[in-house]
Amino acid sequence: MTHAERKRLWQQHIEDWQASGLSGMAYCQQQSLTYCRFVYWRKKLAEPETAVPEQPVSSPGFAKVSAVPGPESSEGLTVSLPGGISITGLHAGNVELLGAVLRQL
Repeated sequence: MTHAERKRLWQQHIEDWQASGLSGMAYCQQQSLTYCRFVYWRKKLAEPETAVPEQPVSSPGFAKVSAVPGPESSEGLTVSLPGGISITGLHAGNVELLGAVLRQL
């Protein structure tokens, strides 16, 4: 049973219960329902549905890179990332490390 089907089923139970004039416990006993599940769905269906705001999706891929003029350094390349993160000391021997670090951010 999908969530939507389950929701419709419990919505129907809640409507039937309201029309029956019975207490929640009596209705559950009559319908062979678990009272705690009945209470859960009664509360859940009474709450207005809130829309989940969409999060912007960052697209994986390449970032634009440009060289900044500065003094030559024997320490290697420095990459500055958004949020104030800088990775220094990059050279041909550890570029694969940069890829692993960026995937973790």
